[in-house]
Amino acid sequence: MTMFRHDIIIVGAGLAGLRAALAASGNDVAVISRVHPLRSHSVAAQGGINAALGKTDRWEDHAFDTIKGSDYLADQDAVAFLCQDAPGCIIEMERWGTLFSRTDDGMIAQRPFGGAGFPRTAYAEDRTGHALLHTLYEQALRNDIKFYEEWLVTRLVVNNGKCSGVVGYNIADGQIEGFHAKSVIFATGGYGRIYKRSTNSIINTGFGCAVAYRSGAALEDMEFVQFHPTTLYDTNILITEGARGEGGILKNKNGERFMERYSPHLLDLAPRDIVARAIQTEINEGRGFEGGYVQLDLTHLGAKKINERLPGIRQIAMDFADVDPIEEPIPVQPGQHYSMGGIASNKNCETTIPGFFVCGECSCISVHGANRLGGNSLLETIVFGKLAGENALKHANSSNFDKPDALERSMREETRRVSSLLNKKDGEMFFKIRDELKTIMDENVGIFRNEEKLTAALENIRYLQLRYKNVYVRNKGAVFNQELVNTIELDGMLDIAEAICISALVRKESRGSHYRLDFRERDDKNWLKHTLVICTPEGPKINHKPVNIKMFEPKPREY
Repeated sequence: MTMFRHDIIIVGAGLAGLRAALAASGNDVAVISRVHPLRSHSVAAQGGINAALGKTDRWEDHAFDTIKGSDYLADQDAVAFLCQDAPGCIIEMERWGTLFSRTDDGMIAQRPFGGAGFPRTAYAEDRTGHALLHTLYEQALRNDIKFYEEWLVTRLVVNNGKCSGVVGYNIADGQIEGFHAKSVIFATGGYGRIYKRSTNSIINTGFGCAVAYRSGAALEDMEFVQFHPTTLYDTNILITEGARGEGGILKNKNGERFMERYSPHLLDLAPRDIVARAIQTEINEGRGFEGGYVQLDLTHLGAKKINERLPGIRQIAMDFADVDPIEEPIPVQPGQHYSMGGIASNKNCETTIPGFFVCGECSCISVHGANRLGGNSLLETIVFGKLAGENALKHANSSNFDKPDALERSMREETRRVSSLLNKKDGEMFFKIRDELKTIMDENVGIFRNEEKLTAALENIRYLQLRYKNVYVRNKGAVFNQELVNTIELDGMLDIAEAICISALVRKESRGSHYRLDFRERDDKNWLKHTLVICTPEGPKINHKPVNIKMFEPKPREY
């Protein structure tokens, strides 16, 4: 077994992880990634990134829209920081090389997005995540950031109450190795792949959240799972909100612009939770097309606008649905898209474990509350990735390396765990359990929820956890054993699914993306608080903490 040593270890090489690495560069920094950095899920983000750049737009307006869109569950001190820092981050990315789309007079172009009172979403055609990720990776190479590619981090090492490193599985050769560090940052992304219908990359299993959870970090607001209104029918590839921002219209099988019934003021640009519920209601009540979808009509925009602003969407529709949106509507349906919940942290990206920081979608800071506005996720990765790197650097500069005893012990334990999986001669295949999990989550923990379905989901997930103890791996090889990697990750997926179900059962109200058919109203008196799930030897434990109400008092939702 080998042990590496770096002042700061960052797990995850998407936008949040790369921005954290740049903020901490100058010290001994290393990034561990499940895949090559340019294959991180950040590359798939399409529509844009929010900032109050316009002369008549203010960061306070951006903050209000974000807090209102969150159904007042976002921590308002964190939102204020996010929105104040946004314009500077956009300019910084532009000067580092991001080619944002421009207006005719050369300014950075901005498009309308759902729930926003101003067109403040800057974009690079419909490939904004791609443009930002390539820019940050180029800057990371320029700053000689060390990368460990194609590693799966399987354990966060906590020694005497503080973080002292991680243990990783080298996918290329099958070895368990240790990483000794003064500060560790997790930027491991979301957990969309516990659902069958998801826009997420296959690497988004939530395993980073599960690793942190098992090491003593709380998970926060796990019940709030965002379903994007428009994913391509059947394949669930993302169809950006930018398509509606450019003027796209949702229609049912009767040709009706049905959003007039659900949000007469904002129509197709209502917040995502409202639009997703509207589409699913149309489908459930028989006004969708056969198979379960509605149509997103862009034909009236014309070929020039579609080719200039939505070229990627046109290509996706043509390649995967045999539909040219210049000539005919795109078939769309809701699909899991984003995780508002994650590893609990404060606005400084600090967890309850000293030396352990989080940022990006795996974190819950919480700037999105019960529902994220489109364009705020890319912004969060840049703003809080930078802050996590800066604070991890400060911690590392004021700390010393712990003795490696705990890390060595963790390496031995992980080696035994992996060996036990490989040494089994028979048992149950991981994919059978995984596929059942996805079906359970789709059918019972989706857009519409109730106690009966959530209880059934929790019981079934706990049965799957028992079955997992009998799982085995057919491939006994050491080199790129993806079956073993998937089997290890499944253990964490089950933990995350359990945490979501427990949190959703406890929250007896409807707020943002969490819609209970048996508790249809928002209940600020009893539920204006965050949910925390803590891993204990006796099982998951639920706690709560207050929401930071600093700027705007909660008001009834009006869309």
